[in-house]
Amino acid sequence: MRSFLPLLSLGAVAHALHFFIDGTSPKCFYEELPKDTLVVGHYTAEEWDDQRHSWQKHDGINIFISVDEVFDNDHRVVSQRGGPGGKFTFTAADAGDHRICFTPTSTSGRSSWMSVSNPNGGIKLTLDMAIGESSAIESADKGKLQDLATRAKDLNNRLQDIRREQVFQREREAEFRDQSESTNARIVRWVLIQLVVLGVTCAWQLSHLRTFFIKQKLT
Repeated sequence: MRSFLPLLSLGAVAHALHFFIDGTSPKCFYEELPKDTLVVGHYTAEEWDDQRHSWQKHDGINIFISVDEVFDNDHRVVSQRGGPGGKFTFTAADAGDHRICFTPTSTSGRSSWMSVSNPNGGIKLTLDMAIGESSAIESADKGKLQDLATRAKDLNNRLQDIRREQVFQREREAEFRDQSESTNARIVRWVLIQLVVLGVTCAWQLSHLRTFFIKQKLT
């Protein structure tokens, strides 16, 4: 048999409460939500520990979460199974009543029913919900947003460093290319000068030898 637990009115942005669930029966409550309302819920499920004499989390606890649109023939918008602690999120597609249910299971072997002989039976579920596009939801994820912003800033700085390095490498390549072209031009000019000097020297020597041979014949 389903039990129903009403929440506070929507006037309060954040709801925090705890309740006890007997057996494996779902614990449900209704929340009337306006259209396009964001709901973010964090939950913690605990079971009584006889050795520690307190409510404790353990990996054997599982929680099945369902959210149904009552106004739309119980259309299910959330069907999620999680561990002893977790988060669920949904956005109301239309205005109307939404039924939010939690169904626990446990592998501890303890009795899951509360009774006179077992007053600490069942599962203790602590629920913290933020409803609406509000600062409460923004503050819940503020750390994540700041972390993402920091990472994006670091990535942008790295990209800027890479771009500066690429510009510097291009400038060095252009400078090296200019130096190489200048050196090659000087080498070509020097070779041409050497060829001209060698040609002039050869011509002078040939002329000198020709004059020498002519004088030898005349004598």
